[in-house]
Amino acid sequence: MSTWKIRDFHPSDLEGLLHLWEALKANNVEPVYDLSEVLASAEKDHAVVAVQGETVVGAAVGRAAHDQGWIVFLATLPQWRGRGIGTSLLAAVENRMAHLGLTKLSALMPAGETRVEAFLNRGFAVKADLRYFERRIPVQRAELGALEELGGRILPRNLWENVAGMTEEKRLLERRLVLPLAQSELAEEFGVVPPRAVVLFGPPGTGKTTFAKAIASRLEWPFVEVFPSRLAADPAGLAGALRQTFLEISELEHAVVFIDEVEEIAAHRSGEPPSPLQGVTNELLKIIPAFRDQPGRLLVCATNFIRSLDSAFLRHGRFDYVIPIGLPDAEARTAMWQRFIPGSVLDTVDVAALVERSEGFSPADIEFAARSASQRALEKAIDDGAAAAGANGTRRRGPGTHDYLDTIADTRATVSAEVAGEFLEDIDALART
Repeated sequence: MSTWKIRDFHPSDLEGLLHLWEALKANNVEPVYDLSEVLASAEKDHAVVAVQGETVVGAAVGRAAHDQGWIVFLATLPQWRGRGIGTSLLAAVENRMAHLGLTKLSALMPAGETRVEAFLNRGFAVKADLRYFERRIPVQRAELGALEELGGRILPRNLWENVAGMTEEKRLLERRLVLPLAQSELAEEFGVVPPRAVVLFGPPGTGKTTFAKAIASRLEWPFVEVFPSRLAADPAGLAGALRQTFLEISELEHAVVFIDEVEEIAAHRSGEPPSPLQGVTNELLKIIPAFRDQPGRLLVCATNFIRSLDSAFLRHGRFDYVIPIGLPDAEARTAMWQRFIPGSVLDTVDVAALVERSEGFSPADIEFAARSASQRALEKAIDDGAAAAGANGTRRRGPGTHDYLDTIADTRATVSAEVAGEFLEDIDALART
């Protein structure tokens, strides 16, 4: 073979770099960095190639982070190994980075990689007993601008775990929605088509919005809430603004899109002349099929009054599931009270009594009653001077059972018996789980 030489990376070397990547994969070596990261660093950071004539036979790519440099890629074609190319590539890329004043140059290599000699020859030391940890950031930097314009956000990762109680609802949403979306390749093997749109229905205050946010948190997808009332002020009108919003959402790689109280824009179409909102309903019915054609997205519509929705809106093919979110049972109420009662007094509070007395309460009702009890107990402690140390050095630590029972008695349940009965009828007539 003729001799090789080292030179700076040129954009025309991308194909050669790709060939080196494929050669590694063919030898069952899994590079630490993704191909997209390597290509991006080659173009904007520091990269050198070894060439024989016009053929790329090796490459090294480095980048700097503060005062530390990283070798993100080092490879030579199999037939060119053992000729000192790796050592020369490392020397060359280090020279290109010398002006940065780096204090350390590091590299992470796959366990099965055999080109250790190149690093040892350049004075690298192998660090023993190290573990490599990696976490994928779900939203790329380029998407953040578009997400901000939409009013979307990345939610904390623990929202799913923080949903107290509601075990059956969580299990259903986990299996029907989260599992196929989070493990799409596995779902495909079983012939499962990941859901694209779902309706959550139930009485007010039962946690539909909380569940929508928790789903986004669980998937680590951006959460974008669409507010029809805000879009109505757009010069293009509500229908036009709705269409433009979904066009902008299509630029995101992933998204959970949430429309609360969707009955406001998808109610039964009737009357002569047609209601102005009928055009909005028609537009939404057109948007949903187009939305469903885009992978990596989930539309969650929530409604308190599912029977008021237009029949075409709930038709098969638009929504994969129509899932009821009802009032919490005793187990769920227990979990909710335990979450809201301060840990310092939890053991002294008769939670079972609170659970019994709060039957028919929504999660929002329970939270309101719990917060009110804490506020009242604090005010009473201050008024009575009980917050200060007593003669025996004790302090009042928080609300007691009677405080919670008093606020339960003063809290009007959001969901009436009539509404709760209608909800059960809606489950029989309209739910699809």
